[in-house]
Amino acid sequence: MSDLTRRQALKIGAAGAGGALLPLSWTAVARADAAAPPQVQAAGDLALWYDEAAGADWLRALPIGNGRLGAMVFGNVDAERLQLNEDTVWAGGPHDPSNPRGAGALAEIRRLVFAGQWTQAQNLVNQNMMGNPGGQLAYQTVGNLRLTFPSSGGASAYNRVLDLTTATTSTTYVVNGVRHQREVFASAPDQIIAMRLTADRAASITFTATFDSPQRTTVSSPDGSTIALDGISGNQEGVTGAVRFLALANAVVSGGTVSSSGGTLRVTGATSVTLLISIGSSYVNYRNVGGDYQGIARRHLSAARASSYDQLRARHVADYQALFGRVGLDLGRTAAADQPTDVRIAQHNSVTDPQFSALLFQFGRYLLISSSRPGTQPANLQGIWNDSLTPAWDSKYTINANLPMNYWPANTTNLAECHGPVFDLVRDLAVSGARTAQVQYGAGGWVTHHNTDAWRATSVVDGAFWGMWQTGGAWLATLIWDHYLFNGDVEFLRANYPAMKGAAQFFLDTLVTEPTLGYLVTNPSNSPEIAHHQDASVCAGPTMDNQILRDLFDACARASEILNVDATFRAQVRATRDRLPPMKVGARGNIQEWLYDWVETEQNHRHISHLYGLAPSNQITRRGTPQLFQAARRTLELRGDDGTGWSLAWKINFWARMEEGNRAHDLIRYLATPARLAPNMFDLHPPFQIDGNFGATAGIAEMLLQSHIGELHVLPALPSAWPNGRVSGLRARGGHTVGITWNNGQAGEVLLRPDRAGTVRLRGRLFAGSHTVVDTADGTSVQTTRIESDLVELTVRAGRTYRMTGSATTPTLEQSFSNASTSNDTNTNAGNVDGNGASFSAQALAQAGITPGATLSRNGIAFRWPAVAPGGADNAIASGQSVSVTGTGRTLGFLLTGTYGAVSGTGAVVYTDGTRQTFTLSTPDWYGGPHAGGTAAVVTAYQNRPGNQRVTTPACVYYVGVTLQNKPVTRVDLPNISARPAAGVPTMHIFAIAIGA
Repeated sequence: MSDLTRRQALKIGAAGAGGALLPLSWTAVARADAAAPPQVQAAGDLALWYDEAAGADWLRALPIGNGRLGAMVFGNVDAERLQLNEDTVWAGGPHDPSNPRGAGALAEIRRLVFAGQWTQAQNLVNQNMMGNPGGQLAYQTVGNLRLTFPSSGGASAYNRVLDLTTATTSTTYVVNGVRHQREVFASAPDQIIAMRLTADRAASITFTATFDSPQRTTVSSPDGSTIALDGISGNQEGVTGAVRFLALANAVVSGGTVSSSGGTLRVTGATSVTLLISIGSSYVNYRNVGGDYQGIARRHLSAARASSYDQLRARHVADYQALFGRVGLDLGRTAAADQPTDVRIAQHNSVTDPQFSALLFQFGRYLLISSSRPGTQPANLQGIWNDSLTPAWDSKYTINANLPMNYWPANTTNLAECHGPVFDLVRDLAVSGARTAQVQYGAGGWVTHHNTDAWRATSVVDGAFWGMWQTGGAWLATLIWDHYLFNGDVEFLRANYPAMKGAAQFFLDTLVTEPTLGYLVTNPSNSPEIAHHQDASVCAGPTMDNQILRDLFDACARASEILNVDATFRAQVRATRDRLPPMKVGARGNIQEWLYDWVETEQNHRHISHLYGLAPSNQITRRGTPQLFQAARRTLELRGDDGTGWSLAWKINFWARMEEGNRAHDLIRYLATPARLAPNMFDLHPPFQIDGNFGATAGIAEMLLQSHIGELHVLPALPSAWPNGRVSGLRARGGHTVGITWNNGQAGEVLLRPDRAGTVRLRGRLFAGSHTVVDTADGTSVQTTRIESDLVELTVRAGRTYRMTGSATTPTLEQSFSNASTSNDTNTNAGNVDGNGASFSAQALAQAGITPGATLSRNGIAFRWPAVAPGGADNAIASGQSVSVTGTGRTLGFLLTGTYGAVSGTGAVVYTDGTRQTFTLSTPDWYGGPHAGGTAAVVTAYQNRPGNQRVTTPACVYYVGVTLQNKPVTRVDLPNISARPAAGVPTMHIFAIAIGA
């Protein structure tokens, strides 16, 4: 993969890390009679494996890391390569990029923005607000350790594995009848990379090892078994490289000889070899690069040499598994999992491979553990893996999507410790960003724009179109509060509250009144990386800014209450919050991206920043803000499902919050293609950006458990592709650890372990019916209080485990849908049949002989009308749900109707033997009739109309039958065709489903 400098990226219109590049092309062909090697079977399929070496392709090499040190292991037989990184080796050195011209130009920039002269304002930003330099500095490679072996003349029985359960890579092959194996890992306890080479015939291992690097380096042989690479990081953007580093590689052999001279390590005739790699850096912090890099490298190597390889490996595995082993996910397995990993990616959309979703989920957790540990730098745009001096987008920290997304799975997938480096970064930025706030805005507090780097640069970079975004620091500060919601650690909150307060203070000082609407707004800013008019992104008060500030101000106010400090400041942030612009629904039924209802210049743009309020925030929710929720869905439909790798990953989270599991799973499938995943499963923007991996992991967690609105929602977005499974160890806000087992799309058991005593609310189909809760410590029953039809509350004690189980009965329709109901005569809201106010009211249905829970017979099939109380949306709409309809018969019957003309879509019957039968489900319009093509099941002469007028318009529910194969059915997958209720949108409404003879 060719390198892209920042200037090259700008040239092709991709300055932000969200820019679009052409997909890389690769493919893989399925192997006949493929079988996973023993290491993969031992790992329970939680491993990446290949039957070919990586060759020269970095995106086929396998990543290892301990948070600070990283390596890409290629697994080549004759010429092994370990490409090395240390997380503080960045171009340049300490500097202050703040631009003193900024504050003086600010008033004129704001005036131009408010006057609608956006390009002029943008030009003025470029002239006066850009940092010095105008770009930030790149994360860089240390270099390579290359092992050269005698020519093999060909190897057989080749396998290459990355075991996610032990964080080790292994390469095995046979040459001339000798079986060779190499194992590599990066140890956090011992701060080294270790490689073990073995052979099953004595004296069979011979190789030379050398370092090389594109950096300014020298190589040497400090002693007879060690080689060294001493270097300094590169110059960039006019800033001189200042990070010194030393890499050491030492060999200990058994049964052979080792020597070192002139920077070359020679091993001859060994039976086994332990190779230890240590790297030290002079980077102390963003202001100090005077560290003892040579002493660091030597101390770690010396300490590691005092232990055997087995001891080093045991400490590494124990340390890693203490984190990785907290969460388990089993989604079932098919023969597709027998293929090499690159084949599974290439064929994922043409086979059934649920285990791949579990592998993708756990791979993201593996990458986070490997690239972010307490005391290290945060995971950057490529985690810690980069083979270049000029990587795409500098492999730095892009804050308008990428860095926050990197850490979405930290809390939910039980890796809270891995979150620590972000909070260290925020505390640094609160210092460096205070300088930028004062110099460029004349403001207190601190600010960070859309990027930062190892030098904690906080000014505007990459050009005003991308960089003039004020709320990067504000978004990062909200992560502090969200982390507190999971752990409840008041001391953590106290330590990080000053950074939150400083982020808010900047906006208290800089928000200005929008002259037409009267709201307090940011100015200048942008909605990340998208133009609202031709060539103009700079604006005032974009929706994402307002959403982020709403979260920040709320968090500061609540934190100050908990800490009992800053009462005056608390009142100020709350008063300011109330003057922020509210979210608005535009003419297309979508969430407005800007203060005014402008149409984006690129409809399918990768960023959907104005849905921050849906995810990761909770300002848009299904039950709390139904109008905004429907508008968010419309926004997603307008933007489309395609996108860069990280964009697809964010959309998984959006659709999970929409509680539409099949749609979320569609996005997983779109991501799992050669265009969006490399052969080694790195996410491709393209090129490689690691946030897509982390975002996918977070999205899968959100599909299984959500906790963003003060309740734990169990299986909120379970797709039909995962009918059976189990997950353990997920974390929820409020301090809960949760495990779930499900069958036929229905939770059968939930295990809840709270950190703190109190009450907890749980939502899900399990709780809509009969269920039991048992305290496993003593076997006592725990009573629940029903809050809503599928929402219960119970009192819990800290440290106890509560087991929740439900009845084995088949869920009824109202348990399978979130909006099954009948309206009442006063309900004329959208969602009632035609989405424009007409409804089947409970009163009208009663006149047709139907009451909640009543049985209706049509065409020999007995249907049950939903047993629900009136007052909500009047029925359930088909948008890809999986409904647990069980039984054996010859006919699958539906009572349903359509809106705005005939509606049809493809559904599927899933039998217990695993076979699927697809069918087309069609229905005429509800209005008038009955129309041709359907049999009237219900006709009522009473319809509510907008304004609550009662008129005698006939309305119909139709019977539709589908012929079955007369064998046991486990579920029905409904058509994925309906938008959520909105005027003028074709919708399929389903009132009942049943199986008949």
